[in-house]
Amino acid sequence: MSVGFVMLVHDALGRAAQVARHWSEHGKPVVIHVDKRVDDSDYEYFQSRLADLENIQFSERHLCEWGNWSIVGATQSACEQMLKAFPDVRHVYLSSGSCMPLRPVEEIQSYLDERPRTDFIESVTTDEVDWTVGGLDQERFTLRFPFSWKRHRRLFDGYVDLQRRLKTTRRIPAGLTPHLGSQWWCLTRQTLSAILQDPRRDEFDTYFKRVWIPDESYFQSLCRLYSTQIESRSLTLSKFDFQGKPHVFYDDHLQLLRRSDCFVARKIWPKAERLYREFIAPASRAQDMAEPNPLKIDRLFSRATERRTRGRAGLYMQGRYPNDGWENGKTSGRYSVFEGFAYLFDDFEGWIARRTGNRVHGNLFAKDRVHFAGDDDVYNGALSDSAALRDYNPSGFLTNLIWNTRGEHQSFQFGPSDRQEITDLLAADRNANISIISGAWAIPLFHSNQDFSELRKVAAHLQRVEAAHLEILKLGKTKAQVRIWSLAEFIENPMENLQTILDDIGGIGQRRLSEVPVMADLTGFGQFLQNLKNQGMSPHLMGDFPVIQENGDKPQGGRPYLVK
Repeated sequence: MSVGFVMLVHDALGRAAQVARHWSEHGKPVVIHVDKRVDDSDYEYFQSRLADLENIQFSERHLCEWGNWSIVGATQSACEQMLKAFPDVRHVYLSSGSCMPLRPVEEIQSYLDERPRTDFIESVTTDEVDWTVGGLDQERFTLRFPFSWKRHRRLFDGYVDLQRRLKTTRRIPAGLTPHLGSQWWCLTRQTLSAILQDPRRDEFDTYFKRVWIPDESYFQSLCRLYSTQIESRSLTLSKFDFQGKPHVFYDDHLQLLRRSDCFVARKIWPKAERLYREFIAPASRAQDMAEPNPLKIDRLFSRATERRTRGRAGLYMQGRYPNDGWENGKTSGRYSVFEGFAYLFDDFEGWIARRTGNRVHGNLFAKDRVHFAGDDDVYNGALSDSAALRDYNPSGFLTNLIWNTRGEHQSFQFGPSDRQEITDLLAADRNANISIISGAWAIPLFHSNQDFSELRKVAAHLQRVEAAHLEILKLGKTKAQVRIWSLAEFIENPMENLQTILDDIGGIGQRRLSEVPVMADLTGFGQFLQNLKNQGMSPHLMGDFPVIQENGDKPQGGRPYLVK
């Protein structure tokens, strides 16, 4: 008794002929169905290439289309011809024109000889699968699908929605429990003939003609009525991605395919010369009779799917970039944002860099240019200090900066005088550690010699900008770690507050602080704020500064609050 191969071919006819010849020359009968969409001239040439092989036949041609009954009809015709023309066939192995044997034909035959009554077909109920794509599980058996999903998508979706609204359902034939599974199976003659010669075949065929993707459910369901021993798995290695599209195997998958120990693999790239040269060999390799085990390579495919769908943290790719929320984290690593500190302390950037050992930048989003650490013109990854280039995509600029400096903790200054488009990204980024002294932007105004009427307008504008910025950071959807002090609150106990920041950031300076950087002179700052009030402005972000301070007194304030 022998195994016979049924091939469903629609393209890459040269490779299909090569595989068919391989099976035929090893004494195995082959019946080939060629899609009616293939040109007659190409079909005749294909036949002529195999005309010298007596155990190869061609079945009645069907016009095949993905997702509808025609593929099942083509399979039925080819299988009927196989059973009729080759009475010695005990197992029928269904394959496609893009399938390729991975192991010698003798191994396939020996494996099946040891299991003469076993049907190898993936067959599970809809409640037991999680790989169906498109939202149609049980509904594929209870709704009607008269329209082509590929050619008439709007009609297809519209008719499905209409049936759902009207709550119309189909009756499943009595005694039949719908099952799903891979299209590629290997059935015994006994089971296959029982399906094709069933007295109720017309009833079953009529029902499945309006089932969604019947080639994944027709034989998978009917074999449950007749088979005495089912192995619910396929002997063909066939992998699908998260969108339900088949993985294509190329030359660099050679070792991967060998590790699977499967008998046949699908889907092989037609130009994979090395694969066809290695596996379609005239002489059979030594038989090891290993059990087919595609699970050996499942971990690699799972990792590939994870990389494709999630990617690396903070790295954007074209397949996910247009879709908000598809990224695996906004940025690739933790970083710190300081707002107001450079106004309150002299040389704050140098001090924090020395204390933490981190790279500390100036105002990266200043309107004039990007102020990189060390006042560099170009930074890691060829990032330019050009404000125009940065402002073309501010979020992309920051994510690139963090990605290009992986392994280093980046810190930068930010304030209401900077470009504010980055605020939404900062609020949504779990990696951001934001420390804010609100109202500190008033200190350089206090020390300036501007005309007071102009200075008041600038102060009012900066306060509006910072208030809007803080409002976004205080929203419940904020994922960044945010600490906010008013200016009066911070200078009440600057050493404790700076120690809190250093503890959050970490770095080389883990000892308790014994000194803080030099603080700006705030003598008369309370009167300055009162003058702004007198001119009609209400400076409220700085906290409560008394107009007249006793010598040595500091403005009173409360503790900082944490926004999570």
